[in-house]
Amino acid sequence: MADSSVIPSFTKFELPGQMTQADIEANRFTEAALERHKREGMELAVRARWIALAVVAVMLPFLNPSWNVLYYHFMLALMVGVGFLARRVARVGVSRLELAVLFLDLALLTIILVAPNPFSTNDWPSAAFYQFETFQYFLIILAAGTMAYSWRTIAAIGIWTSGLWLAAAVVIWLFGKTDPDLTAALASVITLDPELAKLADPSQVNFDLRIQEIVVFLIVAITLSLSARRFSRLLLTNASLERERENLSRYFSPNVVEELSQHDEPLKQVRSHDIAVLFVDIADFTSYSAERDPTEVIETLRQFHALMETEVFRFDGTLDKYLGDGLMATFGTPVIGERDATNALQCAREMQAAVVHWNIERTRRGEPVIEARFGLHYGPVVLADIGTNRLEYAVIGNTVNVASRIEKLTRTLPGPVAFSEGLRARVVEEAGAGDPVLSEIHEHRDQTIRGLDRPITVWTTR
Repeated sequence: MADSSVIPSFTKFELPGQMTQADIEANRFTEAALERHKREGMELAVRARWIALAVVAVMLPFLNPSWNVLYYHFMLALMVGVGFLARRVARVGVSRLELAVLFLDLALLTIILVAPNPFSTNDWPSAAFYQFETFQYFLIILAAGTMAYSWRTIAAIGIWTSGLWLAAAVVIWLFGKTDPDLTAALASVITLDPELAKLADPSQVNFDLRIQEIVVFLIVAITLSLSARRFSRLLLTNASLERERENLSRYFSPNVVEELSQHDEPLKQVRSHDIAVLFVDIADFTSYSAERDPTEVIETLRQFHALMETEVFRFDGTLDKYLGDGLMATFGTPVIGERDATNALQCAREMQAAVVHWNIERTRRGEPVIEARFGLHYGPVVLADIGTNRLEYAVIGNTVNVASRIEKLTRTLPGPVAFSEGLRARVVEEAGAGDPVLSEIHEHRDQTIRGLDRPITVWTTR
């Protein structure tokens, strides 16, 4: 392993930047967020539709207390089925099948609202159905669509609905049934206001009213589509933040990631405080790697790093960097904790236990045993990030070098874990002298450490 006499140690991460389309397409968080949003939105939309249609079905007998109202119940049941089909074919992205089902939904509702009931005994003019102001029922589909569809699809709902409603009005105007006698009778009664007579005439389509309905509906649909577009952008932004949090979690423990995410530039200020530093190394790894296939070497390192990384994060540490066959971790960065030294020592001991269990598995597979060494020190460092667009979080100080050189003492001292008197004293302050983390340790006085003015006491575990 390379010597750590170069004092600075860095953890690198990118500042949040503007996402390109390629980033969005490749971002698994974005894809997962969109998929989850679509699935949950469609589920809500279908349930809202079913509730709304159930309310309408209960309301209809009060508006039309006759047996022919069952025809509309049947048509409402068809709309329930279309809603179920829409849920089945829902996809993230452009789906022609999904759009076809949506268009079918709007066309079916248009037929229900405009076409006469075949079981009704009323011989009304075809345009009479416009007198019931039923166009508002399209708002149910539009409102439910905002829960599940993209902003473009919501706009399409507005355009398709307007087109279908206008087309139905034209068809009735050209081919619908009229009642000239009724028209003449109304005109003879309402003689003072021809416009009022026209509005009251059930044979009139009244295109000015139909256009008014369409224009208002389009305004509402476009407004809702813009709101949905804004929501989608917020969703993508949130997915980007989740990605950044995931990237941070590769270096910091969950509590540190939470600290970083909740404050603006929490690392920008240069600070100095005491932390615990842990170095981990595989003993004689150069000889091990020289005798084996590179693929096997890399796989061994990946397994080893995964074991070590798990323990670092389990004890609220920060993974500062990998060092070939080892790593450096810090405890108390970027924020001070109440048990930094205790967590560091406990982490090292759990790392050693994890290596023991790993070696049992390796021996069972006929693979050689891996021997890991651990060195710890507690002392002052300077913390800050450096750089402009690409930041490097620096932990600078002689404490880093001392921890690295204590790890090298394990080659001559008994025990895989070595730590300074400074760290032991801090553990006593945090957890007490009787804490189990200090059990079965051995004292080694007058150990010379390059970079320190006088020898220090070093402790080791069995």
